[in-house]
Amino acid sequence: MLGSSIILGLSTCAFALNARYDGGYRHARDNDRVAKPSATRPPGYGHSVAGVPYPTKLGNYTSIKPGPTSVPNCAPYWLENIKHQGLASFNSNPESYQVWRNVKDFGAKGDGVTDDTAAIQQAITEGNRCTPGYCESSTNTPALVYFPGGTYVISSSIIDYYYTQIIGNPNCVPVIQAAANFSSTGGLGLIDASPYQGAGPRVGRTGYGPTNTFFRQIRNIVLDMTKIPANVSATGIHWPTAQTTSLQNVIFNMNAANGTQHQGLFIEEGSGGFMTDLVFNGGNNGFNVGNQQFTTRNLTFNNVNTAINQLWDWGWTYTSIKINNCRVGLNVSAGGSSAVNVGSITLLDSEISNTPIGITTSRTNNSEPAGAGSLYLENVKLSNVGVTVLGPNGPYLQGSAGSSVIAAWADGHRYLPNGPVEARGPIAPSKRPATLLDASGNYYTRSKPQYGSVPLSQFLSARDLGAAGDGETDDTKALNAAILQAKKEGKILFIDAGYYKVTGTIYVPPGSKLVGEALATVILSAGEYFNDMSAPRVVVQVAQPGEQGTVELSDLFFSTKGQQKGAILMEYNLGTYSGEPSGLWDVHTRVGGFAGSDLQTEQCEKTPDVEITKANLVQECIAAYMSFHITKFATGLYMENNWLWIADHDLDDARNNNTQITIYAGRGLHIESLRGRLWLYGTAVEHHVKYEYQFVDTRDVFMGQIQTETAYYQPNPDATIPFPEDRALSDPVFTPSSNSSVNAASGWGLRIVRSNNILGYGVGLYSFFDNYSTACSAVGAGARCQTRILSIEGDRNSYDINLYNLNTVGTTQMITRDGVDLASNVDNNSTFVDTINVFRINSFGA
Repeated sequence: MLGSSIILGLSTCAFALNARYDGGYRHARDNDRVAKPSATRPPGYGHSVAGVPYPTKLGNYTSIKPGPTSVPNCAPYWLENIKHQGLASFNSNPESYQVWRNVKDFGAKGDGVTDDTAAIQQAITEGNRCTPGYCESSTNTPALVYFPGGTYVISSSIIDYYYTQIIGNPNCVPVIQAAANFSSTGGLGLIDASPYQGAGPRVGRTGYGPTNTFFRQIRNIVLDMTKIPANVSATGIHWPTAQTTSLQNVIFNMNAANGTQHQGLFIEEGSGGFMTDLVFNGGNNGFNVGNQQFTTRNLTFNNVNTAINQLWDWGWTYTSIKINNCRVGLNVSAGGSSAVNVGSITLLDSEISNTPIGITTSRTNNSEPAGAGSLYLENVKLSNVGVTVLGPNGPYLQGSAGSSVIAAWADGHRYLPNGPVEARGPIAPSKRPATLLDASGNYYTRSKPQYGSVPLSQFLSARDLGAAGDGETDDTKALNAAILQAKKEGKILFIDAGYYKVTGTIYVPPGSKLVGEALATVILSAGEYFNDMSAPRVVVQVAQPGEQGTVELSDLFFSTKGQQKGAILMEYNLGTYSGEPSGLWDVHTRVGGFAGSDLQTEQCEKTPDVEITKANLVQECIAAYMSFHITKFATGLYMENNWLWIADHDLDDARNNNTQITIYAGRGLHIESLRGRLWLYGTAVEHHVKYEYQFVDTRDVFMGQIQTETAYYQPNPDATIPFPEDRALSDPVFTPSSNSSVNAASGWGLRIVRSNNILGYGVGLYSFFDNYSTACSAVGAGARCQTRILSIEGDRNSYDINLYNLNTVGTTQMITRDGVDLASNVDNNSTFVDTINVFRINSFGA
């Protein structure tokens, strides 16, 4: 994701952050273009908003554990007991470096009495890891820090490190409990994922660049702040972060006494991201958050002053949210009507109960920017809600004392398909395909399986079965054999951390369940087999065409080593026609920019001052033909938190500077499933040559906040090289008629061809650069990085297209249909992005 500073605002936090946080910068990746927003503060405790009083006190709360964590006994967990032999393959000492760390092995007691702060911190920092404030990033020091069941008392912040997974036992969820004298000196929150620096090269800033902070998880943890006095500011997790990150199954217990200053989660910047299965009990703010974009699912807020305080965003999708006994459900009024900070909010399949104000917004018919504050609600259930949507001067949508359902309601710019029309009020809800719904009529969701009830005897280890995972040995035969053996025995294959070099296709048959370790399990293609652009070959193939069944894959990376002109990193053919779909959770592609890839600064540093042609293009940096292909045979696939990334910078840069690099990969995510039945929650695709997302002859696709970035080097070279048009893959044709002569042919962010029932709840399509210059996307520059970014093609064969809260950056025309531009950025200026609230093409192309 972008890492020069690209803006947008935050309002002042709901608690003092000292001078280290001065009102909110939104950093992009290489260029400081910052606009300070006006400061705002959410309504104070015990005050009223527009005459609607809050309750006089917070009620008692009950700690609610999401899903399978409500287990009365401390059952064993396979991950704790399996043999630990994962490798950091390109670490300077791979044999001695520890990927797996049990906090009790470092002296933590978990007895509810002993101060475990130092022991936990040692478990995180051991091994010369990437220190915040001094190390920008590193893939060479991954760690999985494990908490067995117990109560771990801490007296100061636990500082999280880059590439760290903090995981507790889901069968007996461990508690991290702040002592009554807890001090956040040196950090912010019980867990601080990027502490503000008082010295060093990042003084005054977070320890890691928020939009470059990847590869981290926290799951299966209870954070207990109840011993900290209510009038003392306290935070559960400080989480300024980007893609390939997640919070899952985390409970935030906060002091609920009058005047509480506690907050559960604080995010002030970044480029996320995904979160699910979180519970917030008590406190002033549950969520106090600002970020470019996020997908958040299955969040529960009980007895919180303000459940969600939205500091800023470009696009944020909330689904399956439950707000109970709060004063304000969702505050999106940051910045006020003269300087709206929130770009867009999408809320669907959610419930608000016993809450005086459901949503408060600063958007009006005359607010600035005109497109900002865009709000879309669909299938939101209400019970005893005083005002559902409250504007600056009074209610926009009344509530009710009883129960009711908002089928669909929108506030912003509408294109149906022409516009813009400024509208606020009810709108016909989406026609939801039955294939995408659960028994309740909500969109289907499913959390990443952790196999908490599966005994250790039902797991096999890839390394035990002969795979080396050292990044040097050819593991093709060993890994294929291990996958087939696990499937034959009906067991789950644990692919230990490490880089598994393969020189031929890895086949994943129906019935397979594969689990990686520490987000550090990488299948790495290499050799001539994958290096023929005229005969592309698949690195990881899930099923052969025509095969049926299910698979489950999680915590895996697919990558390439050096020149791989014909590598298709993943091909998905499996047909799951009924019942639970198959799933890919935290399955990512990463091409270039890491140690061992042979695609780093030394080989592929950017050259913006050189005109790139077919003759002088660096052939060694052509690294993939396509990232992910969902074929016409495939159906029934659930994807969650997936990032298909062609590296724009070197993660293991010897200069420690995230130096920009140019890597060529032809195509991003190509979907041509004839039956569809596909869910994409929290997915992102970045920096491919021809397109990021392409849907051809498909149907019934749900998208929950997708996000793209055009390749930074384009149009030098443009999208016509180095990959020729592949008609068999329905490649777009780039000609002067489809892109302006100013920036020539740049890749599409999203292309929809002859497809129907496409539902996008949050769509972010970004073009920040023109030949590595961000001048084209600066505020007031006229969005000149790219002329067009979203194409809908096929005349009347593309219909029932529903896109909610479409946000674009650097793009003159936001939507193009069969070569005709429908929406211009100048009509939809928002925060840093340009925003369309509702775009629809109805049945039969109307």
